[in-house]
Amino acid sequence: MNAEKVALICKALGDTNRLEIVQILSDGEKCGCKILEKFEITQPTLSHHMKILTACGLVNDRKEGKWHHYSLNCETLMNYKHFIECLTCV
Repeated sequence: MNAEKVALICKALGDTNRLEIVQILSDGEKCGCKILEKFEITQPTLSHHMKILTACGLVNDRKEGKWHHYSLNCETLMNYKHFIECLTCV
């Protein structure tokens, strides 16, 4: 994983709502409507957050009818985790 990709993920996770969304998705795939129930935000605001999370590759988006279902992209998450684990202090 390159530094540019890591920076996009860090920026995405720098927002508390998006960080909470990632935590919610760690329990498995969720419909956007179920994620929205956990926040006091509008649907367009949720869509904005989900667009950022999908753009950086942390979240997968699957459309079923009129609903979007979101899940964590485990490969991207594991690559990000590996990048962070490789950082060392001297």
